[in-house]
This record gives sequence, C-alpha cells and structure tokens, in this order.
Amino acid sequence: MALMPVADALNSILNGIQPLPAEDVALDDALHRTLARDIAARRTQPPAPMSAMDGYAIHLEDALKGARLGVIGESAAGRPFDQSVGKGQAVRIFTGGVVPDGADTIVIQEDVQRDRDFITLSEAAPVPRHIRKAGIDFREGDVLLKRGTLLSDRDLSLAASMNHPALPVHRKPKVAILATGDELVMPGSQPAPGQIIYSNAYAIRALMHNSGAEPIDLGIARDTLEDTRAAIRRAEALGADILITTGGASVGEHDLVKPSFEAEGIDIKFWKIALRPGKPMMHGRKGAMSVIGLPGNPSSSYVCSFVFVVPLIRALSGRAHIAHCIETAILGHNLPANDHRQEYMRARIAINDSGIAVATAVDHQDSSLLNNLSAADALLIRPPHAPAAPAGARCDIIRLPI
Repeated sequence: MALMPVADALNSILNGIQPLPAEDVALDDALHRTLARDIAARRTQPPAPMSAMDGYAIHLEDALKGARLGVIGESAAGRPFDQSVGKGQAVRIFTGGVVPDGADTIVIQEDVQRDRDFITLSEAAPVPRHIRKAGIDFREGDVLLKRGTLLSDRDLSLAASMNHPALPVHRKPKVAILATGDELVMPGSQPAPGQIIYSNAYAIRALMHNSGAEPIDLGIARDTLEDTRAAIRRAEALGADILITTGGASVGEHDLVKPSFEAEGIDIKFWKIALRPGKPMMHGRKGAMSVIGLPGNPSSSYVCSFVFVVPLIRALSGRAHIAHCIETAILGHNLPANDHRQEYMRARIAINDSGIAVATAVDHQDSSLLNNLSAADALLIRPPHAPAAPAGARCDIIRLPI
C-alpha cells in the first residue's frame, strides 16, 4: 500500500474541524487565547482633544513672539478647565489635560516666561501644535481586534483601552496523552533490564500547553487490549478533544494501539505516512474526538506532534492562521538526494555575516535520539525525491518553539 503524503495526512486531520465554543475570560486570563468574534471599541480614544506637552493652551492668533497673555485657569489630566479661552487669554495645561474650548494650540512651558498671572511668549507658534485630536487613536464602534486573533500582551492593553474588561475566546482544546508499553518507567526510577525511562510526554505536554491546549496526562497503559481500551474510554469521559497515544503504533504482536482503536469504534482515517521520522503514525476519530497514534521513538513522537497536532490545536482554537510558518535558509553543508518520504531533519540555525539563516542538520537523525532533538532549533524540510543539494543552496525550515 502506498504511503499517504504528508500534505494529505494533514488535510485528513483538519478536515471538518470547527473551532470550539466561546467563553468569556478576564483580560488577565486572555493572553495567547484566540478571539471568538470581532471586538469593537466602546469609546473614543482620546475622548476629547488632549495636550501632548506641558505648557499653555491659547488661540493660534495669539501665538506671537512677545505676546503677553493672562492666565485664567488650569487643565490637568482628570481635572479639565470648564470655561472657554478668549483672545488674549491662556490656560495652564499639563500632558494629558483636556484642551479647553477656544484654544487651538499649545505653547510649551520652555517657550514662555511667567510673571504671576501673565505669560510672555519667547517664541512664536505659527501652526497648531502639541494637541492630540479626539479619536486620533480610535473611535467608538471601530473594530480593532478581529476574530481569530491570537491575543498578545499589546492586544490586551488595547482591549482595556477600548473599555472591555473581558473578551470572548474559544475554549482551550483538551488533549489527553497516553503512553503505551510494558517497558516504560517514570523518571527517577531504577529501570530493570529491558526497561526505559518514559520521556515523550514531557515534551508533548509542554508543546500542547505552549500551543494553547490543556494537556491531560493519562499515564502509561500496559501492553494489553484491556488497559489500552480503558485509557481510551477515560479520555472520552474527561471530554478530550484530542487523544494522543505514543508507542504501539507499528505491526508487532505487542503493538496494540491500532486494534484498541478499532475495538473502541474509532474510525481510522489513515495509518502510515510518507514521513521521516514518523512513518507509522495513525489518525482516526470517534465522535468529536480526534485521535492521533504517534510512534514511540522520541524524535518521531515530537516531530509528528509538532507537524500535525499543533495545527489541529490551532484549528480547534479558532486561529485565523493554522499552518506553520515556513522560512527560507541556506544549507550549511551538502545533503544527499532524498527518497520517497518527506523528511523533517533536526537542524541548528546560525546567522552568517550577511544576516542570512544557515541551517545545519544535526549529525545523527536517528529517531530514538533525544540529545540531538534538544539541540535543534528548527526542522529542515526535504521534499520527497529531492535531489542532492550543495552547501549554500536554499532550503525550507520551520523553527521549533523555545
């Protein structure tokens, strides 16, 4: 059977996915959440003309060098002057103070000499200056934050200024993570002969969290159909939107994930893809729950999570843009021709003297190696049947999260 291309596998995973329902959260809880609808300003900012400097609000026709004007009051932030400014008059004003009616320019305090209730202008101001017009930032009703926006810290400040104490965001996807294998023991244990330390979930849980999901740890299922099936049912009971399994996805007698999926009524959409690392990955669905069966090798598990599960989380979260950002770099060394599988090589990125990103694949691409995965900054993408490429040739990379 021909292996499914990577693009087709991703399309299968994303097919029919709809954003999760919305919920209102306080601004302090909205960072890196995705807006569920457009947000319009509830006020005009600034609501009135404001002074951008400390000085005096006057008529432009009075802004002549040597002019002597009478000071009739003061306007400070939060304490406006409630009368009009007439010809020959001035109002002491501070940054953020409302410009009083009748005034149309500000002379800064450095250009004024004051003698009790009079000022004398030492410099002329031939054009209006230092006034922030009402609505220069935004006006009531302006849509400033769009549905699908991944909210940044600056967005939260904008929303607050728009007079929104809370924002409608899509619910975080719940991602249940299940390891399988009699050989796995927890970190801190003393492995018996044939056992290995369970490590995959730590990277996957962190990746899911950083991608905007709520990870749920289902622990380790032993190599029995009963244990694996019970864990799948537990994921459903917990309301998981995504179930990720690691290990047991191949064809050996102890690889029980696929038969467990089938026994639990999971509709398997594909099994095995034209990918390195990660060929035995599988995908299915049971109701609204997407199911991803990852290989057990650490690099395969992580690369598949990053390439396929992160876009799925973005889609469920309502993100406007769900695809990974593909950047261009140049190769730091020669690469041989590729075979029929799309390869995601772990690579380090350096910036050369010309400011160009240079991608150098780590020495060993074996899917069981964690040291080189930890050292990688990016995935270097090699398309199927890519010809040999010399150092300096252009290549595509996806940067890995920090």
